[in-house]
Amino acid sequence: MNCKIRWTHVVPLFAMIVLLAAATGLNNDAAAQGAQRGQQPPRSPQAAAPIDLTGYWVSIVTEDWRFRMVTPSKGDYASLPLNAEGRRVADTWDLAKDEAAGNQCKAFGVGNVMRNPGRVRITWENENTLRIDTDAGTQTRQLHFGESQPPAQPTWQGHSVASWEMRAQGRGQQQPRGGSLKVVTTHMRPGYLRKNGVPYSENTVVTEYFDRHSDYGAEWFTVTTIVNDPKYLTDEFITSTHFRKEPDGSKFSPTPCETPRPAK
Repeated sequence: MNCKIRWTHVVPLFAMIVLLAAATGLNNDAAAQGAQRGQQPPRSPQAAAPIDLTGYWVSIVTEDWRFRMVTPSKGDYASLPLNAEGRRVADTWDLAKDEAAGNQCKAFGVGNVMRNPGRVRITWENENTLRIDTDAGTQTRQLHFGESQPPAQPTWQGHSVASWEMRAQGRGQQQPRGGSLKVVTTHMRPGYLRKNGVPYSENTVVTEYFDRHSDYGAEWFTVTTIVNDPKYLTDEFITSTHFRKEPDGSKFSPTPCETPRPAK
């Protein structure tokens, strides 16, 4: 038996083994890098925000002045889509009873809180929760991105679930595409759509869209609020409320829930 091995056969075989090993290593490295890329967590809602709403803002009352700057007279529910039950409840409003029962904040609940004239402070409480503090009524709203548990008991500001709605970017555009903040709130205590006792119920759903824009040499955001209440309303109640950015919080002055008495 001839056991001699020709080196001319060994060298090509050795080279082939080296090449296969190198190729296998490259494939393993590529797979590892791909796995690492796949394991990267998605950006947090704070990092992914298409607009920046943080800072101090003041409401600019250019519409519904007589309903927002003063307390309307009892029974004045013009422009509100109230049904018969809603009108009945509004006609029985009694400010003294609200004060005696500790319900002074009914006009500062989520159905009306952004319509109250005053200032708001918006901050990130954490990377998944945007926070709004109002100086009118000293209220705090927490806007939760992603899954979150509603409170065990309804609250004035309810349970708000937030999401970013990205604006489509046109072909060839270089600017950031921007977007809006959408907030849907449920699990709230009954409150007032206006300070003169116009009601909304615990079954209400409040949907809001926050948009930021620049105009008249200033920075603004507008919140469009849609109130759906099957108990007291015949249709959606829609408002748009405008806020102008302020340089700092020097004018932010929290005050308790107080409803001025309507003019006689």
